[in-house]
Amino acid sequence: MVQVTLPLSRSAAAAAVHSAPKTGPDHGIRFTPALERELAPVYDRMKRVVTPMEWAHYAPFVKAINDLKAERGAVILAHNYMTPEIFHGVSDFRGDSLQLAREAAKAKGDIIVQAGVHFMAETSKLLSPNKTVLIPDLRAGCSLAASITAADVRLLREAYPGVPIVTYVNTSAAVKAECDITCTSSNAVKVVESLGAPRVLLIPDEYLSKYVQTQTDVEIIAWRGHCEVHERFTAEELEAYRDANPGVKIIAHPECPPDVIGVADFTGSTSGMINWVKTNKPRKALLVTECSMASNVADDVPEVEFVRPCNLCPHMKRISLEAIYESLRDLKHEVTVDPDVAVRARRAVERMVNLNN
Repeated sequence: MVQVTLPLSRSAAAAAVHSAPKTGPDHGIRFTPALERELAPVYDRMKRVVTPMEWAHYAPFVKAINDLKAERGAVILAHNYMTPEIFHGVSDFRGDSLQLAREAAKAKGDIIVQAGVHFMAETSKLLSPNKTVLIPDLRAGCSLAASITAADVRLLREAYPGVPIVTYVNTSAAVKAECDITCTSSNAVKVVESLGAPRVLLIPDEYLSKYVQTQTDVEIIAWRGHCEVHERFTAEELEAYRDANPGVKIIAHPECPPDVIGVADFTGSTSGMINWVKTNKPRKALLVTECSMASNVADDVPEVEFVRPCNLCPHMKRISLEAIYESLRDLKHEVTVDPDVAVRARRAVERMVNLNN
């Protein structure tokens, strides 16, 4: 496990910026003093976590992407796990899976670029079937989505006749099509209880299911899928961070193992974690989730020092400014869903969205 430490001094980095070649995207935008001034308000949002040397590389892409968005009539939806230059630099809407699902449903642009993973792009396509939905890298998958198939869900129907099936949005459209309703980590308890059933199948995240079971009297039947980021955290590790950082508040995601949630001061979805930090403003905070999120919230709570055990999602990190730029420039890679699957999957997603509305 790596603890990320922000640079103590920027003077060397700043000097390197002004001596390095200032090249940018292939249409010729360069990091000039004029561009630096133009994008200064954007950089202010991330300067605590992005060095001047890094910004010299990112800024031309930020400029090019924002110009292309206007030209194409596009919007960019960015998950909370995106890196700061994407999250603060080019996104139009930011949030967790539920927030992005809602924004996809009402997006006004002709093109949606999903700065997230493949199941999120599929969900955007389900809710905006007449729009072009792009994902910058087709390899941006998800260990949870890969843990279960539509055939698995059909077998669960046979094994548990009459038991409603709730699927986490971290699944493929084909899996959603076999289920009754979707949920996110922020609304899973509400969705489960909305069905009025004594037993519910909640798939595919085992740890989310175990957490939901502690919050409801409905009997939860779980699948054994795990998030490869959250499952790596341990209670022992977090207790060591707590010993080394007296007074630190530990805020965990419900995809974490039960022993991790057991030592946390708060458990919630990514948006819930962010809101907790903004509301409570602890002196020190440790976000038990993908480590880019701490960087994205740092600007909003400058009084909070983030202790950072850094577990990166390899799938989220496939989405870069360069990939977003090429996706908008070339209109690639378009995400489509089989029409028959889409009709049934859309029903499950809309049932969730309408419940929350």
